[in-house]
Amino acid sequence: MPDRDVKDLAQYRLTKAKEMLNASLRDDQQGDYASANNRAYYCIFHSMRALLALHGEDYKKHSAVIARFSLLYLKTDILPREYGALITNASLIRNRSDYEDFFICSVEDTKRLIEGAKHFLHDVEQYLQETE
Repeated sequence: MPDRDVKDLAQYRLTKAKEMLNASLRDDQQGDYASANNRAYYCIFHSMRALLALHGEDYKKHSAVIARFSLLYLKTDILPREYGALITNASLIRNRSDYEDFFICSVEDTKRLIEGAKHFLHDVEQYLQETE
């Protein structure tokens, strides 16, 4: 069982993930799809960091967070492996939305990303509750 400080850090990161999801939903409703994509990605990202906190781990590079999370939680089937595709897609959309001129993500893809982020956050939150 993780110690209290580790659990507090995980919960703090989960709170950040929830804030990002709420921002994504708000931005989607306002038609700001690039921002909605960005916030949905960060919901997923902070959710991954919440679980890595249980191992006393964090990384500066997003790719390292994704790789370590995948190794610890997806390849071991703690969380569904299908989340690997969600994480990859979210990262790609976020990078393209943030850095590529004239990149436009479809409204449907944005809505799918937000729904995926909701499910991912739910499963991470449920896992954290089970580890208490």
